[in-house]
Amino acid sequence: MAKGKKLISVIIPVYNEEKNILLIYNEIKKVWENLAENYDYELIFVNDCSQDKSGEEIEKIAEGDKQVKHLEFSRNFGKEIATSAGLHHALGEAAIMIDADLQHPSEFIPEFVEKWENGAPVVVGIREKNKGEELFKRIGSALFYRIMNLIGETQIIPNATDFRLLDRKVIEEFKKFTERNRITRALVDWLGFEIARVYFRANERKSGKAGYNYLKLIKLALSSFVSHSLFPLKLAGYLGIFITVFSTFLGLFVIIEQIILKDPLGVRFSGTAMLAVMILFLVGVMLSSLGLIALYIAHIHDEVINRPMYVIKNQKSKIKNQNYD
Repeated sequence: MAKGKKLISVIIPVYNEEKNILLIYNEIKKVWENLAENYDYELIFVNDCSQDKSGEEIEKIAEGDKQVKHLEFSRNFGKEIATSAGLHHALGEAAIMIDADLQHPSEFIPEFVEKWENGAPVVVGIREKNKGEELFKRIGSALFYRIMNLIGETQIIPNATDFRLLDRKVIEEFKKFTERNRITRALVDWLGFEIARVYFRANERKSGKAGYNYLKLIKLALSSFVSHSLFPLKLAGYLGIFITVFSTFLGLFVIIEQIILKDPLGVRFSGTAMLAVMILFLVGVMLSSLGLIALYIAHIHDEVINRPMYVIKNQKSKIKNQNYD
């Protein structure tokens, strides 16, 4: 690294992108021509056990460019883990995450760096429009963010992408996360650092197929709901309370109307109907009990995922050394 220049890590998760490897490499080099005066870069390709020749393509580039690193997984662990691995191995004062399929426009990187230099520890790329995106994906994405922000403990920016820049202090805090079923952007948002936004229109994929099919996207969404919201866990309890209260009032109505007042309204509840009310009440009690158990599981959940207890944004102190003798 040249003296006086800041090092920025560029992290590219790869899965079956052999035709795009050289393209994204050339794109990054071209963009860096405008940044080379003040910044050096390291390019970290994280090969998520690709089944094509992606690894060979990366090795060819790495042999001729010392700024290129190649991390190769022993098996397919998924994009979120690949991104995390890149952050764990990044040495830069900041790290930029970008997809290998060229849908994230690399020409916006200088704007990311500028906002970072202006004091933003996190710079997030917000997708305004995705060329060629299917209607089902657009609807599913909008629904996901709506539900997540409704029930989640962390507010996630709609249409935010993994195309983002993280300052070194954010990276160090991110490395403390230990959960395996993760969504990177949600964990970064959970940290609570100030976020600057860069809006872009996603390009069409140059070649190959998207690594995330519908099944993987659904699994990722479900994992996000479980990891960042305890509402699904407590849902049985909420439902049980509602059923218990409803059946209690219904049962009181039956007792008063049928037994005490001798059926002045002529409703004539049969024995089967009364039995149904009793069963409904018992179901409510059972679900409420499950909700109580869910509260205990929620505490276990919080402890097991082992997130940092707190995150220090800045630390200042006028006290340096004191002698208490």
